[in-house]
Amino acid sequence: MLKIETGRIIKSLSGFYDVRTENKVITCRARGSMRRTGMSPQVGDIVDISVEKGKGMVEKIHPRKNCFVRPAVSNLDLLVVFAANVNPVTEPFLIDRVAAIAGDQEVPVCICVNKCDMDPGTDLAAIYRQAGYTVIQTSAETGMGIEELRAALGGKFCAFTGNSGVGKSSILNALDPELRLPVGEVSEKLGRGRHTTRHVELFEVSGGLIADTPGFSAFDTDRGEIREKEVLQHTFREFKPYLDQCRFIGCAHVKEKGCEIDYIHGDAITDELGSKPGNIGFKLPSMGKDQLFKTVIADGVLPRKTFSMGHAQEKRYYLEAREIK
Repeated sequence: MLKIETGRIIKSLSGFYDVRTENKVITCRARGSMRRTGMSPQVGDIVDISVEKGKGMVEKIHPRKNCFVRPAVSNLDLLVVFAANVNPVTEPFLIDRVAAIAGDQEVPVCICVNKCDMDPGTDLAAIYRQAGYTVIQTSAETGMGIEELRAALGGKFCAFTGNSGVGKSSILNALDPELRLPVGEVSEKLGRGRHTTRHVELFEVSGGLIADTPGFSAFDTDRGEIREKEVLQHTFREFKPYLDQCRFIGCAHVKEKGCEIDYIHGDAITDELGSKPGNIGFKLPSMGKDQLFKTVIADGVLPRKTFSMGHAQEKRYYLEAREIK
């Protein structure tokens, strides 16, 4: 009779899963019958495994409290979204999308504005603090914010995610210098990082577990979890005080006539309407065309159904609310 042990998957690479049990780490493959269930093991899963002749096999995946496609990780207590206001500059809509996916699964989000020794990212940090997120400004070079981040991570199962080159592995090294994770340089031509982390792996840091995940390009989240428009409104915490003020059931708050939540363009009108009692307005940092074209060169034209630019009449999923110089 096979002996069954329970553990957590701490690393996933090319169909092999490292499972940490009570006293050891066992490399396993997934049982072929799992394909019929539509579930594949991923980092963070609590699993039952069997070991026969030195070979481990994942027999069962325990129920997940949450599950992400990118990063491919399950059962998170906290998702840390890394951003930077210097190469590679993080687009705010990318942060919004990842935060919305986490919000839909009721996973708390911490936004880490990194590389503050080069650019403090003050405006970017202020936007998300005003929206109610925990925001920590960090620098692996100077140690800025490292202890604050360590306190936020303590005892939790977390994942680091963000665009390539934003400094996730560098911050992990700052949290625990013994890790010595490889870090890469940012391409000056494309303004984006090179992938140095190529698989998801858990590390024990500050009394908890942190998943370092591969970085993604500016629009890679389009491959992930896409929410129905009726659900999307509930994933943005800054919307919550206003949702019950709209008279339409299932309103997407995008272009419905008479909707109580409206989107506008321009600083002047934002200042005018946002200053009135009961209103709120958000202004994002301006973006130069050179920043836009770098991503177009790297990733192709913008997907029309998930991103809109300028003063278009119809906004589908995202609002472009920044001035393009």
